[in-house]
Amino acid sequence: MPIALSTPDITDLPTVTAALRDWQRDDVPLQFHPGDLGWFHRFGAERTAAATRTWTSDGRIVAVGMADEPDLIRLTMAPDLLADRQLAEQLVADLSDPERGVLGEGEVFVEVPNGALVREVFRESGWQLDEEWTPLSHDLVDLPEPSLRIEVVGPELAGLRSELQRTSFTKSTFTQEGWQAMATGAPYQDARCLIGYDDSGTPVAAVTVWAAGPGKPGLIEPLGVHRDHRGHGHGRAISHAAGIALRDMGSSSMQVCTPSANVGAVATYHSAGFQQLPLRRDLARKA
Repeated sequence: MPIALSTPDITDLPTVTAALRDWQRDDVPLQFHPGDLGWFHRFGAERTAAATRTWTSDGRIVAVGMADEPDLIRLTMAPDLLADRQLAEQLVADLSDPERGVLGEGEVFVEVPNGALVREVFRESGWQLDEEWTPLSHDLVDLPEPSLRIEVVGPELAGLRSELQRTSFTKSTFTQEGWQAMATGAPYQDARCLIGYDDSGTPVAAVTVWAAGPGKPGLIEPLGVHRDHRGHGHGRAISHAAGIALRDMGSSSMQVCTPSANVGAVATYHSAGFQQLPLRRDLARKA
């Protein structure tokens, strides 16, 4: 069956989101989530569509990729096709050839779920293992009440939410306008932003959680603690709040993936009750 590569337009993004929602399962290794697409939507619908690629066969979306950076694409596929060689070979061909308009010349990177045949095909084609990531999951059972006061973010708190992002991540450019753009995207229909306040009423942490529908794993993307208020358990507390929010939305579990080099973040998630999943490595085509 022919497999066609295309770039969606803005009106196609809800269909792409629906496919990603459908593919989320607890018995499949952590993969590109509708929440990843939703978080990118902070740059606006036009840029999100331009960064997205779909592979379609017989009218069905069978794989989705998103260029999180110009040299990095996050890739996943329908769970029933994780071991499909035709799809794997087509994906590697499209991602390896700059003329196909997915990745450019020079050193480039691909994020692929563990267990997908396409990982082996990339290696057969000369791609190398690169950055290591730590996926983690929480079953949402017996979550303690968070030690922070939690507020759900609406338009009136968008400025504070974006400020907390910038004070948690040095290189963040998240703005109030970015939050508003994100909130208009199809993935945000199943999402919430939360702000945590300490006992003095100071906002100290924030998180965005993305559900994928009842009975499916939800995602944390991102979670941050104000740089001036670290070391007090606020990351653990806002993680618990995130889990409660996802459980209220019907999620089966809560997932997160962080660079293994970020030992502080990995430790925070472990302390919040997350279980570590098998480590994952990006794939790189060296210049």
